[in-house]
Amino acid sequence: MDYLLAIESSCDETAAAVLDTQGRVLGETLLSQMDHLPYGGVVPEIAARAHLAHLPGLVDKALRRAGIEAAALGAVAASTGPGLIGGLIVGSSFGKGFALSLGVPFIAVNHIEAHALSPRLPGVSEREVAFPYLLMLVSGGHCQCVAVEGVGRYRRLGGTIDDAAGEAFDKAAKLLGLGWPGGPALERLAATGDARAVSLPRPLLGRPGCDFSFSGLKTAVAQIVARGDARAEDIAAGFQAAVADVLADRAGHALAMMRQTGSAPGLMVVAGGVAANAAVRAALRTLADAEGIGFSAPPQRLCTDNAVMVGWAALERLRLGEADGLATPARPRWPLDEMRPPAEMGA
Repeated sequence: MDYLLAIESSCDETAAAVLDTQGRVLGETLLSQMDHLPYGGVVPEIAARAHLAHLPGLVDKALRRAGIEAAALGAVAASTGPGLIGGLIVGSSFGKGFALSLGVPFIAVNHIEAHALSPRLPGVSEREVAFPYLLMLVSGGHCQCVAVEGVGRYRRLGGTIDDAAGEAFDKAAKLLGLGWPGGPALERLAATGDARAVSLPRPLLGRPGCDFSFSGLKTAVAQIVARGDARAEDIAAGFQAAVADVLADRAGHALAMMRQTGSAPGLMVVAGGVAANAAVRAALRTLADAEGIGFSAPPQRLCTDNAVMVGWAALERLRLGEADGLATPARPRWPLDEMRPPAEMGA
């Protein structure tokens, strides 16, 4: 096998990428859907129809950018879960059909595993990313602390009990009149504010374990906005600081939990859309430095959903001898700790 085509369609990003066997990105395309803006969030039916309309053209463009013909592909991969079921069906069905037409293997990629393994993509991290490491997955749909012990070997240490971090960013931004998606807009507004000007809670800070809760923080923002006695930029800065403090605290507990079980991590990795936030990166990097371990975050373009990470996860599994049948179903829920290492597939 010389080349692999990867497809991502788990939410509102339609993406395709062509990688070689070493993980070098030869061609990449990505379309961020804007049809959801009037609704203040992703509408699943609209997302699925947009994937269906745009995916063939994006795949064709990725192949042209890579300078290869479809016949040169040795494998096809697609996000097959978790996510919005309509988009997953569109992307995985397209990928299966492509693989069937070429007579090449199909790899069903867990979208969260793609985030988890993305720091191992060549050129992404300043140092080699060896197992085990701590993954802080923070996005619009997920907020988890995961011990990454190998390909297919994951232990969920904690997660959110209500809103995900990215969801909380979007809701706070909406309260401040910033529209959707709210994360980038809130970060820009926070840059001009004073985080000390407003008092906001840090839910679960210092509590045992590494679960998260952001609903109380969102409610506190709503109450301050309703009072009308604080500047929007100060509220944004205070909210961002509170989230960063909570994530760093929970990450510290997760590191301790890994060490207690004899799985000493040499690295902390942050991935997912919220990993693009500079304040969150800084807080987690500071913690990693204090703990004496390395820190890695993908470049911003690889923090949000993309096909490059899907392709890399597929390559990691192909190297261990794994491929999937064309009957593999799309799964709206697919927790990492329900996966099995490639060596156990078929056991």
